[in-house]
Amino acid sequence: MTLLKTIWLFLRGLLARRAALLAENLALRHQLVVLQRSVRQPLLRPRDRLFWAGLARLWPGWRRALLIVRPDTVLRWHRQGFRLYWRWKPRNRPGRPKIDAAIRSLIRRMARENPTWGAPRIQSDLLLLPHDVDVSTVAKYMGRRLKPPSPTWRTFLKNHIHQIAAIDFFVVHTITFRVLFCFLVLRHARRRVVHFNVTARPTAEWAARQVAEAFPFDEAPRFLLRDRDGIYGDRFRARVRSLGLEEVPTAPRAPWQNAYVERLVGSIRRECLDHVVVLGEDHLCRILSEYFDYYHHARTHLSLDRNAPMPRAVEPPERGKVVAVPYLGGLHHRYTRAA
Repeated sequence: MTLLKTIWLFLRGLLARRAALLAENLALRHQLVVLQRSVRQPLLRPRDRLFWAGLARLWPGWRRALLIVRPDTVLRWHRQGFRLYWRWKPRNRPGRPKIDAAIRSLIRRMARENPTWGAPRIQSDLLLLPHDVDVSTVAKYMGRRLKPPSPTWRTFLKNHIHQIAAIDFFVVHTITFRVLFCFLVLRHARRRVVHFNVTARPTAEWAARQVAEAFPFDEAPRFLLRDRDGIYGDRFRARVRSLGLEEVPTAPRAPWQNAYVERLVGSIRRECLDHVVVLGEDHLCRILSEYFDYYHHARTHLSLDRNAPMPRAVEPPERGKVVAVPYLGGLHHRYTRAA
């Protein structure tokens, strides 16, 4: 009788503990359901995700106990952990060493500045610097080119700068509201104005005569850069061809393709004509003559190594004190040393 009672008490206690455990489990699940209704997205830390990803591999019944997130979310966490693991693992193994950032930058610079070069050519130049880089590494960092390389307009100008002259017209209004047209011929090499003239009635024949006067005694360059003004008609083109010049018209509405002469016109206006009142053709010719004297012998240019079209010598302090030479009635000055 004592044995049966002992067994009964043990079974009743076991059942009571299991019932209490089930009740506690039910209470906890109910609270989770309430929290799930109240909070749209629970805040989980990385270690919480790691716990559920590991539990999903160890316990087959993990789906039944999961309430705060969907099972697909736990599987996604596991896949992310797998990727992070294999991303971390090769770090501890030897492999191809990375090249320096300076060499990568140099490869990209060579590829950008030399559009016709391929990876073997860049590799050859790197070996002479010296940087021992594999050709496949050079190809990786130089980037892909979407279209065949071609020289740019700027490259054309640089390659032929000594054989290029540019022409252009600009308009000046007089004190009596007359309109005068000024014609310029500019050599690209040293930004020299080799010829200019003024007229009130420009024609193709007049413009062609100005070009012929600008290049006497077989001094004509090879290329003549101009815009698509209608004044450059058949007679103008025929005269230009007879001088051995090859015309290079710019694209429509693209003044930047004739940038040197356009910049010259802007300088003439800003530095000279905006500060005077033009009385007539003779007055304008005299003003422009004085300005071009200043432009050629005194005015410095950034593109000419900060020197003038007619290069000025560097004057040391031993030459004497600094004196000012006025141009255009004192509108501009040239500073030089005099004993």
